[in-house]
Amino acid sequence: MSVGLAAEFESYRPRLFSLAYRLLGAASEAEDAVQDTFLRWNAADREAIRTPAAWLTTVLTHLCLNHLASARVRREQYLGPWLPEPVLTHGGRTALGPLETTLQRESVSMALLTLMERLTPAERAVFVLREAFEHSHREIAAVLGVDEAHSRKLHSRAREQLGRPRRQLPVDAEQRSRIVERFFAATVEGDVAGLERLLAEDVVAWADGGGRVSAARRPISGREKVLRYLLGLSARPEAALVRLESTEVNGEPGVLVLVDRTLIAVVVPDIEDGRVTAVRTVLNPGKLAFATSQLM
Repeated sequence: MSVGLAAEFESYRPRLFSLAYRLLGAASEAEDAVQDTFLRWNAADREAIRTPAAWLTTVLTHLCLNHLASARVRREQYLGPWLPEPVLTHGGRTALGPLETTLQRESVSMALLTLMERLTPAERAVFVLREAFEHSHREIAAVLGVDEAHSRKLHSRAREQLGRPRRQLPVDAEQRSRIVERFFAATVEGDVAGLERLLAEDVVAWADGGGRVSAARRPISGREKVLRYLLGLSARPEAALVRLESTEVNGEPGVLVLVDRTLIAVVVPDIEDGRVTAVRTVLNPGKLAFATSQLM
């Protein structure tokens, strides 16, 4: 391959990764899909590619669709709750593309990526291409090889399956960060009253250990149960060894949990109406590899 063609592909790589990640919910798998797309780009007949961006989007999307079909079985057999791989987005990192608007941040949030596991591969592809990348149904139909009416139907079904309006993220990002900081401070200090004020009545906590590390195998629901769960974690002897580092994860305030320089967990709370409505903790070492690489 010529240097020029390689450079052209590299100019599309960030967008391709951000698309693949939204489709797969896994940074490592997204990187593999982008690399497979590059191999096909390398072997393709140049004269058959009229519009490189459209060609690359189509190839990548179909690779992800094939992967999602097999991933569904693996995720159904997954030990404990399945959560997306976290991606650090603090400090101008652009791995997931621009995150300047509420819609852009919502499209990569841990909450939405988890919900999208309900969708069929085709529904997820249409939803991501339409909602996150603002493709027209005509363009989406061309990517998927369906007609526009079917694209619209898939989009409608996806929105219905997700079964919720988009969260209205507070405009003041600093306010969200302050709430998250108070939440973690109360957890570390064992501040029962503080946690009771911060936790929503119907709060749910998920922990993804993937069977590789100790973690709750089922979601923990309700303020009192989640409160006991958090206090139990903070009371463990090994809690004295960890260091918490505030950062931004998937466009939202979160915390890195480190022992020495090793990342052992990423925690992302959901904040709605000034309260914590969900706590998602990724502990599976395999799912922390990409975030770890971002720290280097």
